[in-house]
Amino acid sequence: MISIIVAIDRGGAIGRGGDLLYHIREDLRRFKALTVGNTVVMGRKTFESLPKGALPDRRNIVVTRNPEFSAPGVETAASLEQAIEMAAEGPGETFIIGGGQLYALSLPHASRLCLTLIDGPSPADADTYFPKIDPAEWQIVEQSAPATDPKTGLSYTFTTLERK
Repeated sequence: MISIIVAIDRGGAIGRGGDLLYHIREDLRRFKALTVGNTVVMGRKTFESLPKGALPDRRNIVVTRNPEFSAPGVETAASLEQAIEMAAEGPGETFIIGGGQLYALSLPHASRLCLTLIDGPSPADADTYFPKIDPAEWQIVEQSAPATDPKTGLSYTFTTLERK
């Protein structure tokens, strides 16, 4: 199974300046809970934005056009298709974790979307957006009650969609 995991605001924004738009503690906890023990696939810029490098307790695959790129704890793939083939070997489920270009390429391959829907407008300086989700192709299978992050004051819901 290929899942996409992402936090999106009402305008579809997901990032700015190579970083997440929002740092919501429970979103980060959910991300860890869902991805530990599985394979994560990310673009090189997303990998470089990680504060401590490769994510522990997960197989890390970085998609990059640079054949010279290497980093401790990661495997590299020259394309999304190659990364998907590598990830099929395990362990567990495959999670696409960003960035924007990789999300756009992987959306047709995904069977599940693990979304944190942030009830807020996109900041003016947002520069990375998630591709449009066609509601005719997806159905909600799980949704949390709205919650508010005490640090940021942002309201959000955890929503899981599966392809129809």
